Amino acid sequence: MGRLNIKWFIFLLVIGFGVSATDSFAQSKKRVIQLSGIILGEDSVSGLPGVHIYVPKAGRGTTSNRTGYFSMPVLEGDSVVISSVGYTRRHYIVPKSATEYLTIIVEMVTDVTYLEEVEIMPFPTEQVFKEAVLALNIPMDNGVDPRAMNAELLALMLRTTPMDGAANYRYYMDQYTGSVNDRFQPRTNPFLNPFNWARFFRDLKRDRN
Repeated sequence: MGRLNIKWFIFLLVIGFGVSATDSFAQSKKRVIQLSGIILGEDSVSGLPGVHIYVPKAGRGTTSNRTGYFSMPVLEGDSVVISSVGYTRRHYIVPKSATEYLTIIVEMVTDVTYLEEVEIMPFPTEQVFKEAVLALNIPMDNGVDPRAMNAELLALMLRTTPMDGAANYRYYMDQYTGSVNDRFQPRTNPFLNPFNWARFFRDLKRDRN
């Protein structure tokens, strides 16, 4: 009778261990979720490319494409790390109540690091720098030749120097503004002006003489 009780005890013990192992296996088995999303920056509209999205414990991950989109398989409860150079690292935990396909939008925050001010001098000490400056023979005049300030020479340079890009742009804008303002003004024909003809004949006689 004692042997029978021992057999039943062993049998129940084996069944109990089997049920417990089955429950433990069922609890340890996690659902696979397809995690997708877009990574945005503080000043980006189309997305942030080259961002690393990975699960450190599992050793798997991916990177966002040129539009900031990514997609990777994860398990429920995974801790996902999102990092990029110049941005603060973000963390996201996959919820257990997530559906089979999960989409998220992550906004990265710029990681601003201020460095201490560094003063670079070509001299070992400030005293050596002062002595080097005092040893220089610096002329006290402004270094401008007074002959270059001749009024006739400046007027000649003003007439003969071609316009640069800025002057051409101003000339074009003045012409455009004038054409817009004169768009609704009456148009005059200079050939119908008798004063113009009189001035023309006068200049013609003067050239002949």
